[in-house]
Order: sequence, then C-alpha cells, then structure tokens
Amino acid sequence: MFLQRDFTTFERTRDAEILRDTIGITILNIALPVLYFALVWAYGKAFFSDASWAKKWKSTLLAVVVLFHLFYLFLRTITFDHPPVTTVYEILSVLAFAVAAAYAVIERQSKAKETGYFILNLSFFFQLISSLFIRDLLEVPQILRSNWFGLHIASALIGYASITISAVYGLLYLMLYHEIKANRFGVIYKKLPNLETLERMNLIAIILAFSSLTFAILAGFIWLPYAFASFSYADPKLLGTAALWLLYGVGIIARQKGSIRGRTIMALSIVAFFIALFSMSVINLFFSGFHRFS
Repeated sequence: MFLQRDFTTFERTRDAEILRDTIGITILNIALPVLYFALVWAYGKAFFSDASWAKKWKSTLLAVVVLFHLFYLFLRTITFDHPPVTTVYEILSVLAFAVAAAYAVIERQSKAKETGYFILNLSFFFQLISSLFIRDLLEVPQILRSNWFGLHIASALIGYASITISAVYGLLYLMLYHEIKANRFGVIYKKLPNLETLERMNLIAIILAFSSLTFAILAGFIWLPYAFASFSYADPKLLGTAALWLLYGVGIIARQKGSIRGRTIMALSIVAFFIALFSMSVINLFFSGFHRFS
C-alpha cells in the first residue's frame, strides 16, 4: 500500500510537471513565429530602409531568437521524451531553427549581414506552419525515442538547411550578376554584398552542408543497421543523400583547386537544392523503405 501510494504520488507529480512544461511549450510555440516575424522585419528595415536601429540590433535579435528556439526544442524533447522530429510539423520547426542557426554562423564568418532578410523569411515560414499545426505526442514508436535517431535526423536537417541557404545565395549571385551585366544599378546592386562576398558566403554554406551530411551518413551507417531489421544500403533516401554528399564534396575540391568558380558553382548549388527537394519529397512519395516509420 505504501509503495502504491508513493507510485501514485510520483505519477501525479510527473503529470503536474508535464502540464507545467506543456504550458511553457505552448507559450513558446505561439511566441516563435512572432519573434521570427520581428527578426525578418528588422532585417528588412535594415536592407530596404537603412534604419540605423535595425542595423545595430538585428544580429543581437537573431542570437536571441536562435537561443529561444533552441530552448523550445530542448523543452519539447525532455517533456515528451523523444527528439522533436517525429512528425512533419516538428521537423519543420527544427528546419526553421537549422536555417536560422546556419545563417547566424555564415553571417558571423563572412561579416556580411545584408542577406538575412532573404534567408530568415524561410525560418519564419517554416515555424509559422509548424506552430499552426503541431501536436504534442506522448506516445510514439520506441525507435523514435533514440538520441541517435535525433542526432541523425537533426544533422541531416542542418545539412538540408545549409543546402537551401547555398541555393538562395546562388540565386542572389545570379540576380546581381545579371543586374551588373545589364547596367541596372537598383536596390539589388546597392544593397547586396558584392559578387565575391556572395561567393564566399555560398562556400561557407556548402562546407556546412557537407559537414552535416557527413555526420548524418556516418550516424546512419553505424546506427540504422541495429535499429531496423529491414535496413538496406540501397534505400533510395540514403542513396539520394549520398549523391548530394558526393556532389558537394566534388564541388568543394573543385572550388579549392580553382576548377569551378562564380556562376558555375552557383548553378551547382541550385541543382543540389533540387536534388535535395527530390530526395525529401518525391522519393518519400513513390518509394518505400526504412525511412518510413509507420
């Protein structure tokens, strides 16, 4: 009887903790799209209006939003006892965070802050959709509770986020290139970094994508055979990720050797994005494999 009473007390305490944390999660879930909107607005004011306050505070606001989002993902993980990558809408939130965090790294490394408006709109869109439709799941398949699973998926998402960012830089580079060729010196020419800086930012995104995909593939090769009886190295999703990894590896080597530069590397970044899109959507729709957890 005493043990039963203790167990009941423990369960009530645990339920109270979950309720308290769920309230916090709900508040953060509502706040995050608002924070991302404020962030995009600040970067937009800095880019289009040269607002001095926005230029001064936008990077600080970026750091605050990224830290808030990281805390939100951590809180979801410990409250529901699984990494927040078990549904499409959880994944969208992680992807929003990955885009913002990857951009923060690129901005810090390149010292160029003019492209944030274009990149961070993606984070706002992803988080808005996530916040509108996300559901709190306490019961998920045991395989989805693995920390290895979380690391594998999170590193892959950081890789895909970096691929998306590199494609955006590719588009911005080509837009600026054609503006210069056509002797049109409008807002794109005046506000964007020069072609050399955009190419350097693109390279940082490519290296970040390659590093993240390397970790995701290694984690998959080590862990997935033990996690899935049906695991196969011929899985279409795995082959698609490996193809991306190979393309980026060859691109980095060729870029370092000077074999490809400028418009060519930008075009390859855009091609890689569409390969990633194919891997994440079309392959999932038409091919089955262990990457489907249902």
